[in-house]
Amino acid sequence: MGHLPPKTIAETLRGIQSNELVLPAIQREYVWKPSQVVRLFDSILRGYPIGSFLAWRIDPETVERFKFYGFLKDYSQFDNRHNPDLDLLSRQVTAVLDGQQRLTSLNIGLRGSYAVREKYARYNHARSYPTRRLYLNVLDEAAPNDAGLRYDFRLMTDQQIRDSTDDPAHHWFPVAKVFEAPTAIQLMRDLAQVGLGNNDFAIEVLGQLHQEVHANQSLHMYEETDQDVERVLDIFIRVNSGGTVLSYSDLLLSIATAQWKERDARDAIHGLVDALNQTGSGFSFSQDVVLKAGLMLAGISDIAFKVKNFTSENMATLDREWDAISESLRLAVALLSDFGLSDSTLSAKSVIIPVAYYVHSRNLDDSYRTAVANAPDRSQLRSWVLRSLIVRGVWGSGLDTLLRDLRTIIDQHGQSSFPVTELERTMALRGKSLAVTDELVDDVLDLSYGSARTFAVLAMLFDHVDTRNQFHVDHVFPRALLDPKRLRTDGFSRDEVDALLSRRDRFANLQLLPGPENIEKSASAPDTWAAATYTSADTMRSYLALNELTALPHDAREFPDFFEARRVALASRVRRKLASGVADTQTEETAAEEYDSTELDAALDE
Repeated sequence: MGHLPPKTIAETLRGIQSNELVLPAIQREYVWKPSQVVRLFDSILRGYPIGSFLAWRIDPETVERFKFYGFLKDYSQFDNRHNPDLDLLSRQVTAVLDGQQRLTSLNIGLRGSYAVREKYARYNHARSYPTRRLYLNVLDEAAPNDAGLRYDFRLMTDQQIRDSTDDPAHHWFPVAKVFEAPTAIQLMRDLAQVGLGNNDFAIEVLGQLHQEVHANQSLHMYEETDQDVERVLDIFIRVNSGGTVLSYSDLLLSIATAQWKERDARDAIHGLVDALNQTGSGFSFSQDVVLKAGLMLAGISDIAFKVKNFTSENMATLDREWDAISESLRLAVALLSDFGLSDSTLSAKSVIIPVAYYVHSRNLDDSYRTAVANAPDRSQLRSWVLRSLIVRGVWGSGLDTLLRDLRTIIDQHGQSSFPVTELERTMALRGKSLAVTDELVDDVLDLSYGSARTFAVLAMLFDHVDTRNQFHVDHVFPRALLDPKRLRTDGFSRDEVDALLSRRDRFANLQLLPGPENIEKSASAPDTWAAATYTSADTMRSYLALNELTALPHDAREFPDFFEARRVALASRVRRKLASGVADTQTEETAAEEYDSTELDAALDE
């Protein structure tokens, strides 16, 4: 291993442009956050070293045997997270083994863009991910900050730049112009055009940045020339094993990419992850979950993330069966969506694996989701999934052992129906019991609005809810009527306000309502809204019975008694529903007989 002559940042980026510097299949994807990009450029402008790099010089005959990728220039968390494929033909290239995150960040900051989801924006909308480019404030240094940054670099959208036009404390200069300028004089001309030709700070800071990018040979790279991929893989593991960003599945995905023959593993797995996450209201499954599911569905005995399990034989099996595995995972996530789950309510991603294995073992297709003949089986599956999400710790430690046990039970008993009894018996032996205990009941009743488990519990307890439609977690007594300022105005003491607020977002004040109905309800008093919505005595009784509501409060003074009464009623329902593991059909059918179902269905569909 030798040490190459140092290069400038600009020279290195030109090597990336011409695909002389590439990424081998064993590299992970780009994962740096905006704050890391900003910190890197702050270090560069201050003249700090940014670490050495490690590369692998690959001869033409070796290039033909492996897959390589280009560096990202315009990164988008929404639709451009994957490195582009490269067809390098038979020529010598240099593949980066260590330093991809830094080099990609330099490429983005000096040549490209970065699109990240805005806070609270929806996952599956492109407009939630506005394009940002790197800018430097050339009027002053950064304000005092906990990150220790001296210079004010920011990744900003075009709208943010337009909104800052009249800000006297900032002038945002596009950092890409520094890379494009052949000389620092060009940057001075750019400053003059915006009226900053005589600003000493702007002249100094841009001149220094140009010097660091174009003149200072600050990038030092070690080069491995051995063509033995096993040696290179060992070097890669050792170099990256000390970091926290590289997950083991990144490495194993790379091994699969190098070994699959019928398709590109990276494209196949990333494509499937993207497809799964776009299902329904959106999910956030990782490649770890998909790889783990692949090992399990392919029948590989040991599904742990170990290099020894990614043998050429196992990878050939995974490659050969990938299409069927993919379809089973797609069906599994569609079922989870049908159960009303999404990224915000799915508290354990690993639950998809046994669901996928079950549908895979029975060779089920999409018709399973709607066929009347499969309704009882779907009900059993839905119940088991939701209850496993309700009980804490089921999908935590000991996951690989649990998954292997579940696979064995499904193989032995799941050829005609979902073997819920046998699965739960096996889970209990592993310390993953779904049995109802006093601790579980208390834990459920202490759930609050916004918890991922809350939706699963409500969907489990109130299975008259068709979760294939959009339902919202709703406050029975609206939050707006329990606003602290409003309560104080209405004459409640500080202790009374605190007591009301402690109950406001708790489980006993929550229910599931259809989205449009929840919007219509808004901040209305519960009894007033219900009387206007369920206009007959039968429909009102049905609404109360189906949602375990004894009586509806009109104002905040009636709320504590309502809350305590419903908490007691819900405790009984939790014990009944979770103990049975199946729908409490008798209670709900009895309630249904007492009203005109057509009238209620019409009300719920409004």
